[in-house]
Amino acid sequence: MINVDLHVHTTYSFDSSIQPKTIVEQLYAHPFIKAVAITDHNRVEGYIKVKQLASAYPDILIIPGVEIATFDGDLTVLGVAELPSQPWTVENVIDFAKERGGIVIVAHPYRAYGLGDLAKNYHVDAIEVLNSALSSQLNKMAENLAKEMGLPGVAGSDAHNADELWSVYTEVQASSDIDEILKSIKKGLVRVFPTRKSIHF
Repeated sequence: MINVDLHVHTTYSFDSSIQPKTIVEQLYAHPFIKAVAITDHNRVEGYIKVKQLASAYPDILIIPGVEIATFDGDLTVLGVAELPSQPWTVENVIDFAKERGGIVIVAHPYRAYGLGDLAKNYHVDAIEVLNSALSSQLNKMAENLAKEMGLPGVAGSDAHNADELWSVYTEVQASSDIDEILKSIKKGLVRVFPTRKSIHF
């Protein structure tokens, strides 16, 4: 069993102030969340930097990821440390991820830049049903979408500031192996939880 924050931004995202070093230090110090997916907007340099800094800490896991702004809405790709070729259509991003053993998550479906009901048209792997930047109503809509599509629901803080880190997390029935974590997410071997610092729950 491993607890993961599956949606975190660094200063490599244009709208985030979180230093890579801060993520590593806080993750190392956290009592029960020991893994994070770095999902900067359309960039992977933040993941590379965080992974480099985390190499000194064997007890924490850094999952490669990126949040891609497609024409129809944002998708989070996990397990891949590179960018797909443009144009960034939903189909192209999904094909890119699957060819490389990654998974595709619909990020905040009912917020601005979310796919919304369009997600039903695509073969994605999971829906982000608990995003700490959103109201409980929007998260509930995402949860209903996941149920309707028969897909797993995952959680990510979507942190852009350091005080937003670890506000929610996904419990994954897996060891600290990235491939195993991705497979367990696809199989639905997950549960989502808010933490006490989460403001909406």
